[in-house]
Amino acid sequence: MDNSPVLVVTALGDATADLVLDELYGRGVPAVRLDPGIDFPHPTRMSARIEHGAFTGDLDTATRHVDLCAVRSVYWRRPTPWGDPRTTETPGQRFGIEQSRAGYTGMLTALPRALHVNHPMRNRAADYKPGQLATAARLGLPVPATLFTNVPEDARKFAADHGPVIYKPVHGVQLAGEDGRNRTIWVRAVEADELDDSIALCPHLFQACVPKIADIRLAAVGDELFATRIDTDGDHLDWRQNQRLITCSPVTVPGPVREAVLSYLRTFGLTFGAFDFALDAADQWWFLECNPNGQWAFVDESTTRAIACALANTLEKGVPA
Repeated sequence: MDNSPVLVVTALGDATADLVLDELYGRGVPAVRLDPGIDFPHPTRMSARIEHGAFTGDLDTATRHVDLCAVRSVYWRRPTPWGDPRTTETPGQRFGIEQSRAGYTGMLTALPRALHVNHPMRNRAADYKPGQLATAARLGLPVPATLFTNVPEDARKFAADHGPVIYKPVHGVQLAGEDGRNRTIWVRAVEADELDDSIALCPHLFQACVPKIADIRLAAVGDELFATRIDTDGDHLDWRQNQRLITCSPVTVPGPVREAVLSYLRTFGLTFGAFDFALDAADQWWFLECNPNGQWAFVDESTTRAIACALANTLEKGVPA
C-alpha cells in the first residue's frame, strides 16, 4: 500500500471536505487534515529545506508526522483566514500572522510531487468574475449582457437598455451586522431609477436577467462532469437564499457545454470547478460564474457520492514522481 499522504487543507466543520475524507479513509488512503490559520504555529510545527537542488521537509501536528516530500496530493478547500478581523492586533502579532501566511501556506503550495486540487494560486486567478465571463464568452458559452462599472450614468443606461437587470457583487463578500453575525449580499433585481451616485464608490456588476426556468450547478473533476438541475419552490432569483425550497436532480450535460467547460478548466489550470448556469425555456444553458472551490455537497445524494468518489480518485492518484 502507498503510504504517501493526502493533505486536506480546510476548516473544521467543512461538510464537503468530510465527504472526501470519508471516501479516502474507506480506501485506506492516509489523509491529514490541516487548518493553517488555526493550528499553526501551535500545535503544528514545520521545517522545510532547499539544499543541493532538492526540497525536503517535515511537518508535525498534534497527532501526525508528515514527510513533505512524500505528500501525493493536496485538497485545498476552505481553511480559516489568518488572523481574527474582530480583534485589534499589535504590530508584532500582525508580523507573525503575515510571516505564517507566507511561510507555512507558501510551503504547502510548493510541495514538489503533489497534485493540488486546486492550487491556491490557480484558485485566486480563476476567482475574478470579469475574467470568468470573458473566458466563457470566448469559449462559446452563452453569457448574459454584463456591465462592470462605477459610473452611475452608465449603470442607469444599462438598466434602461437591458431591463430587467440584476445586481450582484463583483466578488463574494460577507458583511458583519450590528449583532456581529455575517450578512450575505444576494443577487437581486434593480431598476434604473434606484441607481444613485453611490455606485461611484466601487465597481458594480449588473447583468441582464435571464428568463430562467431552473438553475444548473455543474461540478467538474478533471474530465468528469456532474450536473444538477436546481428547481426552486416559488419565484426566487437566488436559490442559495433558502435551500430548503430547492429540489435537485441529475441532468445530462449538452455536448457543446461539456467541451467549453473542459476548455475553461484548461485555460485556468484547474482540476476542479463548480459552474453555475441559468436554464431557460429553450434549454439554453447561460453561463453565470465558476467558483474554482465551490460547494457541491447539497445536491442529490447519488451525485454527491459520485463527486466525492471522483475527487478521492484524483487525490489518491496524485502526480507520479
